[in-house]
Order: sequence, then structure tokens, then C-alpha cells
Amino acid sequence: MEIHPLERLQIQDGLLINAERWKRSHDYHRQRQNIHYQSLNEPGIVQGLGVSLILAPKDVPSQYNDARWLQIQPGIAIDVNGNPIVVPQQIDFHISADITEEKPRLIYLVVRYVDPETLQRKQVSESKFEAETFRIDEKTSPPDAFEVELCRILLQPGLVTLKNPQDVFYPSLNSLDFRYRKIARSRPTAVVQVAHLDTQETKEGNSFANLSSLLKYTESLTCTFQGDEQIARLSFPLLDPTIAINYDLLFITGSEPLILNVQELANLESYLDSGGVLLVESPTDAVDRLESILEITENLGTPLEDFIRELNRSHPLRTQPFLFAALPVINQKPLQILVAGGIVLVIGDLSLAWGLDEKLTLSRETIRTAQELGINILNFAWKRKRMTQLRQQTATPISTKPDPLKSIFNKLE
Repeated sequence: MEIHPLERLQIQDGLLINAERWKRSHDYHRQRQNIHYQSLNEPGIVQGLGVSLILAPKDVPSQYNDARWLQIQPGIAIDVNGNPIVVPQQIDFHISADITEEKPRLIYLVVRYVDPETLQRKQVSESKFEAETFRIDEKTSPPDAFEVELCRILLQPGLVTLKNPQDVFYPSLNSLDFRYRKIARSRPTAVVQVAHLDTQETKEGNSFANLSSLLKYTESLTCTFQGDEQIARLSFPLLDPTIAINYDLLFITGSEPLILNVQELANLESYLDSGGVLLVESPTDAVDRLESILEITENLGTPLEDFIRELNRSHPLRTQPFLFAALPVINQKPLQILVAGGIVLVIGDLSLAWGLDEKLTLSRETIRTAQELGINILNFAWKRKRMTQLRQQTATPISTKPDPLKSIFNKLE
């Protein structure tokens, strides 16, 4: 993505103002505002825009006189470009989806900003000003990057009646679902990209769910740091290092030894050299697995350092964002952490305490401590990736996701 400077009108006596110059001068301020919002905030609903069930209006044709009418309340939202979406008055909306398949289908109600300049004007208005507007849509596909979700409905086939949920946290079929409405908020300073390495052993366990739990609660514990909830699943060993390079951290757990051939070891080294972190978890009694990891670190020329005895007191694994002088005890077993460059070896059951265990026996203190240590590992991975790439002449793309500032800079070309 090319970055171009903003250009503003040069003011001097005798300046001739025409429509083009006025528009470019006005666009300059809009672009500054949008860049500021995109850099520091995330899109979502600012206020209002509630959705309620209503009776069919009296003046609608008979074919639309059913129990599928909603009323959208006035409110304000901001889209991904930083454009304000202002709904000044309540709007009646009819859900017209006709589900032809046998299974229920998700219906999304969304709102998006509409630039008046993109509208096809049939005639020139007498008014000197025109209102920025919006569009409300009913979709069967998830909202795109420029849409703000108002609600969703898991709709059954046929002319079913819409209803309010008895429990707003667990809406039933044909009920309004508000759980996925995004609220406009400050943008986190860091979003860590994580992938789970699958083996035949891990495919049958709960390690992926445990990792998902850690990422889910990261933001609530740190406010400014979060994990991307879309966790990739990659096969171990790494067959294509160019795929893994987009991820700050790769996580693998289990008890089987990690055996790598020459090419697979080179792929891992390439990933680590790009700034990535490999988090390996192992049971205490998995001797063959621990020996195989020791062999990998020796082949890479990065000796393992013990968290307690050898790791620097100010190392980010110890101090950022949570402070750890000693390691916690989980399931009556003390944890041990060894670090070798970009490899973090956890000996113990750390990931088992990132979420709720099957019998609900873990204490709140145990879960919170395990999550905080997990967040320190995520933070270490994110910082290592960024600081490593700063020394490269051409930074490797960190994520394949769309850049939130790209649309603004495209306008400046």
C-alpha cells in the first residue's frame, strides 16, 4: 500500500474559488477526520439504533400484512471509514426473507453510510445543502466491512412470526438477536494473530477450544490488547513457511515427540527468523517430547533459558502486561517455562486453565493466573514480530486482513 501525503488548498489574496477547489478543500478535512477515527477507533454503534417488533402499518398492501415488521429507532453509528451514520427518525422495516431450504437461516439487518455524491440525481435540487444518508438492508450473508449490524434472526422456513427473545443472551428461533452488535470504541493498540498447529493427537483434544478461550478474554483483561478470534488451523510440521509467516504465534500441545526433517527444520527457522513465536506445551512426564524439543533448539543454535533462574528480570514474559516473579501451580503441578529465541516451552497444564474445565473445578484464581500468563506470552509474540520486522528493509505483511486505512489512502492517490 502506497502512502501519500494529504494536500490542502494554498490560501493567498485573490484566490479564485470554484466548485472543484472547494470540493478538494472540503475533502481534505473529511480525510483528516477519517484517518484520525480509523487510527484510534473501531466502527460500531454510538447510540440508539434499537430494533423492536411492531404491528404491520395500516397502509401496507395485504401481502405484507404479517408479523414480520420491525421498527428501527433513531441513533448514530460510525463505519470502518470513519463516516457517521445518522438515523434521525424511527423507520419501519419489513423482513421479507423467504427461506426455501429445510434448515433455519440467519438473516442480518444492517445499516451503511451512503455518500450523496454516489446517488443518481434525476434533477438539480433547489436546496443549497443535501443530507448525508444511509441504507438499511436485510441480508442472508454476514455484514461486510462497511456495514454495521443492528440485529440478526435465525429464521425458520415458511411465514413464521417474529418474536422477542425470552432470554436476550440465548435467543431462540425467529427471535431478535442483539448479541453481535458492535459498539464504537477505542481501537486496541495490538491485535495478535494466532494459529493452532494440528497433529493427529491434538485433533481429538480440547486445545483449540482452550486457545479460543484465552483470546476471547484477552481484551477484557487488558483493554488495549486483544487476540484475533479467527484462529487458523495449520498442520504440523510446517510444509509452507510463507503461510505461517502471517501469524505472530503458533501453538502446539500434546505429549508426542516433535520430529522434524532438514526441510521442516528450515521452515521453522524461517518462521522464527521473521519474528514469529512457537509456543510448545508438554506434560511433565513426556520425556521423549521434551528431548525432541531440546534437539530442535540445539539444531537452531538457541539454548533454552529457564524462566525462573536465567530469564532477565525485565523480560516481557515476566513483566508485560502482568508481573510474574514465580510461576503458578495448576492442578497441583508447578509450571516450568523454558525460552529459546522464538520458542517458548511450557511444561505443565497451562492451556487447560485458559477456559472452563469439564467438571468446573478450577478456582477463579487459577483461571485468572493462567490467562494472565497466557496473555504475557501473546504480548511477547506480538512485540517480537513487530520489533523484528522494523529492522527489515521491506516488512513482511503481518496479516492478510484488509488494512483499515487502505480505503482512505486510496482516495489520496
